[in-house]
Amino acid sequence: MKIPNTRYGTGGTGRRAARALTALVFMTGVTGAASAQAPSPASAGTADKAAIEKIVRDYILDNPEIVADAIQRLREKKKRADSAADLQRLAANRDALLNDPASPVGGNPQGDVTIVEFFDYRCGVCKRLHPIVDELVKSDPDIRRVYKDWPILGPNSVLAARAAIASRKQGKYLSLHKVMMESGSAFGESAIMAMAESVGIDAARLRRDMRAAETDEIIRRNYALAEKLKLTGTPSIVIGDTLLRGARDLASLRALVAGARAEKKR
Repeated sequence: MKIPNTRYGTGGTGRRAARALTALVFMTGVTGAASAQAPSPASAGTADKAAIEKIVRDYILDNPEIVADAIQRLREKKKRADSAADLQRLAANRDALLNDPASPVGGNPQGDVTIVEFFDYRCGVCKRLHPIVDELVKSDPDIRRVYKDWPILGPNSVLAARAAIASRKQGKYLSLHKVMMESGSAFGESAIMAMAESVGIDAARLRRDMRAAETDEIIRRNYALAEKLKLTGTPSIVIGDTLLRGARDLASLRALVAGARAEKKR
């Protein structure tokens, strides 16, 4: 069940928008220009392909701003469609997101707003986001934080996730999570064990627990949930009814928490 990491960006959207724009402008240009230049619908209907293409080309060259406008509208339309689909998927998987007993919880377990994080210990963007979410949770005593280990960057990511999940049996998940998130290690086994021992974890017991079937089952559940939510990379964050793909700044996260809190009070 391997999901490749995808950098979040607009390159793919731009290319799709450009292709869609070709068809859009073709229809717009033909309709608008033909009505202005052609003497009748019948003659427009008999215009050959080269003539129509020239009309479209001339129209675009005379009105280049329509290219940017059309691409922007296509992006906005896609964003609205994606948001609506995200809402449906979040609603359908709410219990697994918020109430899986195998998912570690930080912050205030009784908090009125929950942040759910999908992350990989080898993900550079996750590491940059980590102190931002830490600050958010420290500054707001009513945030509940749920951790979803989602190792998508190779075998060492899986090894690190197993160690983190297994460390719960020694009551050390949050301590090890913090150390690993702040580490620049490649996360080989010896490095992970050194980090574990630095926070008081029994390494021999940790190794046994990492091999337990229930450890892999938790990772499989997180993978399955990520697939249901159509996640494509780490970090991914859920705050209320909002699914964020990629990192955000502290102000943006605070605004989303405030919005989720206000929505609950309605």
